[in-house]
Amino acid sequence: MDTSTLKDLLVGRLMPEKCYEELFVRFNLHAPCLKFVLNKVVGIWIILDAFLAQIPQLLKILWRGSAEGLSLTSFLLHLYALSCPVVYAAAHNFPFFAWAERLFTLAQTATIVFLILHYRGETLKGSLLLLGFGGVMLLLGSYATAALIEVMDTSTVAAFISSKAVQIVTNHQNGHTGQLSTLSLLLSCAGSLGAAIVSVQENGGSFTTLFHMLSPCLSFVLLVQVLCYTRTAGSVAKKMD
Repeated sequence: MDTSTLKDLLVGRLMPEKCYEELFVRFNLHAPCLKFVLNKVVGIWIILDAFLAQIPQLLKILWRGSAEGLSLTSFLLHLYALSCPVVYAAAHNFPFFAWAERLFTLAQTATIVFLILHYRGETLKGSLLLLGFGGVMLLLGSYATAALIEVMDTSTVAAFISSKAVQIVTNHQNGHTGQLSTLSLLLSCAGSLGAAIVSVQENGGSFTTLFHMLSPCLSFVLLVQVLCYTRTAGSVAKKMD
C-alpha cells in the first residue's frame, strides 16, 4: 500500500499525525502513541460488539428456522445484563444518543428470546414475556429507587458472565452447540476483551477488572466449543458416508 494512502487511512481515524510519524516514519515504538492506538482499536471493538454481536445470531436462527441448543436462561440473563445500563441511563436522564446502541442490542436480544420460545411452540408465552419485560423496563426507568438502579448496574458484568457460563454448561450437556453463531461469538469475544482492557486501565487490579477479564475467557470457551463440536459433527458425518 502506498505510504500516502496508508497515512490518509490512519491519520484522523486511528491516530494523530504525530503518532503516524513516530510509528511509521521513524519506526519508533512510542508508548503514548501505542496506548492511544490501542484505545482507539478497543473502542472500535466495543462499538462493533454493541451494534453487531447479536445480528449474526439472529439471522442464523431465522435462516435455519430453529433455535436448537440456545439456552433460554442464558439469553434471559443476557437480556437482563443489557437492560441494566439502559435503565440506569434512562433513570439518570442521559442523552438518548449516549445509550441508543444499548437499546439496539437489547432489542436484538429480546427478539432472540422470543424466537427461542417461538420455535419451541410457545409463541404466546414469548409475546407475553416481551410485553411484561417492556413494562418492567418502563417502570424501572421511571420509578426505581437510586439504590435499586445502582445494584442493577453493579450486577451487569456478573449477569453477562452467568449468561455465558450457562450456555457453556448447556453445550456440554447437549454435546453440541446447536444454532450458536460463530461470528456472534467472535464479536462478543472481541468486545468483552476490549471492555477488559478498558477496565484494567481504569481500575487496575480490582475485583471489577477480574470479572471483566473472566468474560472474554468464557467467550473464548464458547468459541472453542463451537469449533470442536462442529469438527466432531463433520467427522461423524464423514464416517457415516
